[in-house]
Parts: sequence; C-alpha cells; structure tokens
Amino acid sequence: MRLQKFLAHAGIASRRASEQIIWDGRVTVDGTLATDPARDVTAANDVRVDDQPVRIADDTVVFAVSKPAGVVSTAADTHDRRTVVELVPPGQRRLYPVGRLDIDTTGLILLTDDGELADLLTHPRYEVHKTYLARVWGGAVGADDLESLRAGIELDDGLTLPAGVEQTSPGVLRVTLREGRKRQVRRMFDAIGHPVRSLRRVQLGPLEIGELRDGEYRALDPNEVKALREAAVRPDDH
Repeated sequence: MRLQKFLAHAGIASRRASEQIIWDGRVTVDGTLATDPARDVTAANDVRVDDQPVRIADDTVVFAVSKPAGVVSTAADTHDRRTVVELVPPGQRRLYPVGRLDIDTTGLILLTDDGELADLLTHPRYEVHKTYLARVWGGAVGADDLESLRAGIELDDGLTLPAGVEQTSPGVLRVTLREGRKRQVRRMFDAIGHPVRSLRRVQLGPLEIGELRDGEYRALDPNEVKALREAAVRPDDH
C-alpha cells in the first residue's frame, strides 16, 4: 500500500493532506525519513508521524449524521461554535467530517476515521452523487430554468456539470450533483432568480438519510461502508 494511502487508512488525514505531512518531513518508515508519498509500506513496517507509531485499525468507523442548522462541518472551530463531531459520543478514534455542508444547510454528513474513504467520497474525480432537497423563493421554477439547471449553469467559477433536477411541487426541488463546489446549489438557484429558502442533503452516493432527524446519528454497517466505496468511479490510480 502506498504511504499516503496507509496514513489515510489509519485516520491521520485525507490522502491529499497525508501527502503534505510526508513532504513536510514528519514521517519515518523503519527509522528513516520518508519523503515519497508513493512508496510502498505494509503493516510490518514501523511507520511513524511526529515519532508517534501509526497503525491501521481492523475496522472502519463511519457515522451518518443529520446535521442541524447552525452547526459547522469541521472537527474543531476557532469561533467556539458547535461542530458536527460533537454530535456523536467521544471515543478513542479521531473522527473528521467527509466533506462539508454550509452552516445553514441541514442533512446528511458522514464522520469517519478512514481518510481513504473520505477522499473517495469527496474528490471530484470520483463523481459520487449528492442529492439535496431545496425550497426556493419565487414560486414554481419555470421549464426553461429547469432545463438550464440540468444542462449546466454559468457561475463565477465556471460552468456547472449537468445536474439531476426534479420539481416535486412548486418551489420544492430535488437536486442531484456530481461535483461539490462551495455553496453550489445556492449559487445555481441565485443565478436563475430563485434564491434558496432552505437546503437539506438527503443522499450521498447510495446512502439515504432515512428517518434521521436533526442532531441524530447512526453507525453504518459494513455492507453500507462497502457500498459507499463501490460508489466511487475510480480512475487509474498510477
């Protein structure tokens, strides 16, 4: 297993952040400074970060959490706001959120100790779908605007990818994205003159929020974790 993937699996950080940790000279393998994120290691190697041993747990912890409004999607907050990590009981493992939801957006977010899984679910190249329920101002969205949303909307950071958009009732829409730009759903609806009143994520890949209410959580079973891994479209990783 590549070193950065080993660190991610061990919950040190995401794969991309693990690469930076290696480049910063904080990692040793069998007592020797490691500078190549792609070098191969196994559980038999003595891998250390800041001289602390790194081990891969036999199992992965993944929680599905229904984030309320006003809670931030980080493991810690410099402004002392409540974080999504505080919604689950403290344990022995360091958990961090898989992606982010805006502070005013509610709904499904995952917490895990597996940085590799987090990378699979958040990196744009894997195109894991995310579905939101949006309630917008301005009444029913017209047919032309719906087609524009489906085809792609020009935002200040470029054209969005085609999206799945279904208007379930006037001003209530189910939106499925395969990318995750900052405040993307809100900006898309701003662009067509229908600002978002409320936004809730209801699905991530194959996982639906189900009956989880705001502030509630549940641990995923191994089959659900496997399905999440398989949802990622994996390009050649060489």
